Order: sequence, then C-alpha cells, then structure tokens
Amino acid sequence: MSVQLSYTTFKPHQLICDRVSWKFIFANEFYEPQYGFTYAVGYGGSPDEDGETTLDAMIMDGTTMDVGAVGAIRNVKDAIRAARLVLQYTDHTLLVGDQATVFALSLGLGGPSNLTTDQSLAKWLKWKESDCQPNFWRNVMPSSNTSCGPYSSIESFSASNDDFDRRKDLCSKRVGFGNHDTISMAAIDKEGRIAAGTSTNGASYKIPGRVGDGPIVGAGAYADQEVGACGATGDGDVMMRFLPCYQVVENMRLGMSPVEAAENAISRIKRKYPAFIGAIVALNMKGEHGGACHGWTFQYSVQTTGMEDVNIFTVYPAISS
Repeated sequence: MSVQLSYTTFKPHQLICDRVSWKFIFANEFYEPQYGFTYAVGYGGSPDEDGETTLDAMIMDGTTMDVGAVGAIRNVKDAIRAARLVLQYTDHTLLVGDQATVFALSLGLGGPSNLTTDQSLAKWLKWKESDCQPNFWRNVMPSSNTSCGPYSSIESFSASNDDFDRRKDLCSKRVGFGNHDTISMAAIDKEGRIAAGTSTNGASYKIPGRVGDGPIVGAGAYADQEVGACGATGDGDVMMRFLPCYQVVENMRLGMSPVEAAENAISRIKRKYPAFIGAIVALNMKGEHGGACHGWTFQYSVQTTGMEDVNIFTVYPAISS
C-alpha cells in the first residue's frame, strides 16, 4: 500500500529523493489504527535489549551520488526525513545516535517522540521472560545462552570451528518476519533520475548503539543513474560485510539482468554464511526488475505508468544443488 499511496501523490516536478522519502513516510505510518494495519517499520517497531525503538535510514540520489543517512537515531519518528536533511543540508553522509536526533530537531523535524508502543513493550517483556533469547552476545559470562546479563568479558578464549558454525546458525534464529523490520525502495522518474533508500528498526533485541546495514551505502541500498538501483533486507550484521547492493549494481553494469545480479550477490554471502537470511531487489534503468533471497521467501511491489494497481512479485530461495 505504501507504493500505491506514494505513487498516486507524486507531483510532476517533485525531486526524486523527495518521492522516495514520501514512500517511506507512508509506509512508516501504517502502524496508525486508521489504516487498519499494525505491522510497522518505525514507530512501535523492533525494540532493542533495553526495550527502546531506535531507527536507521538512508537515501541515495543516483544522479549526483549524494547520500544522507542516520543510524541509531532516537526519539524521531521520521528517520527517512532525518536522512533527507543530512543529504540536503550537510556535506556528511551519516550521522548517528543522540547527535543525529539533535541535528534533525534543530532543522524542524517533529519530536522528540516516544517510539515505544504497548505492542513493542509487550514484545520486549516477553523476551525478558524468556531469559533474553535470542540475543547478540558471545564470549561473555554468565552465558548469554541462559541469562540476560549483565555480562562481563571472558578474558581468554579461542575461536574454534564449532564456534564459527554456532554463529552462522544463529543467523536463522535472530532474523525473520517477526523480529526484523526493514523497508527498501527504489524509484525512477520520467526524466530518468533514480534514487533508492532504506528505513529500518534493525533486529529485535539488538545491543543498544548497534547500527545495521540500512544506512550503510552499498549495503542497505545503492543507486547509480548509469546502471540502476538496489535495496536489501535481512541479517544486516552479515550483509553489510559484503556490500550486496553495490555488488548488484556493479553486476548490472557488467551486463547481468537484475535477477542474475541479485542472485550473484546473494550467492557470495551464502558461500560464507549458509544459514543467513536475506533478500535483494534490483532495478535497472530500463525499468526491468528482479530479486533473489536465501533462507526465506519474500515479496516486493512494483508500480509504473499505466498500472492501475500495484503488482506484487514473490521471490523464492534458490534450491542448492
């Protein structure tokens, strides 16, 4: 619905980055009861291990290659607007934490706002009652497998193959529809300008201060007017190590179709992390699109000129040979 609403409200001379920003604003407001939809990215989304909802967002102009991003921003509902302010009013790429909040509020963005809801609080309390499982700690005592902490470091430890396998397996336990909130989008206007962006709460029960792949250029999203754009979702701590969206755009530059480019980028990650969960959507300048995923089935939406309604596409994980 966010794609449909934002598409129908575009103004003829609206900047492409503003168009993408408005898509996110519609999507992030879907928590509100008047929309009859309570699954949200943003307000009331995934709490961290202290029960607080914090946000990451990024927007990239594929014509100028300008980027604005915020990470671990607190008490601001419209993270994508904050990212847009970084792009428009600074020479920086990424602002984080409380200072990002101060910056956004100083330029007139609404807030400070409490992003916690009854729903997100109940989710956090249930997690606490389950001994804080799963979580993102390791090499600490008491054991993070049975305790909520507080933790202290184990002064000496040796990494083993078993430990590596355990961490790879955790990917599938920590990331899924119910504990991971991300929206990625890309748009091309009639003048051929392209932009992409991402807005996310990140993983549920993340360690406070964590920044995911969403605001990292080339990880959560990427756009280049010469080629196309990409958006990603999944286990951000794994995916940002591979810059999958940058890889997708460069793959398309080399002649791959959007589907081929996305599948290649996913394959590079799953060779190292067979249990990771993630998905990628790719769009080239011809308007051709496609996606790839691993560990789950996902859907993405498309609307173009001449379409009366949004088309929804389902992408299935490749079957390993």
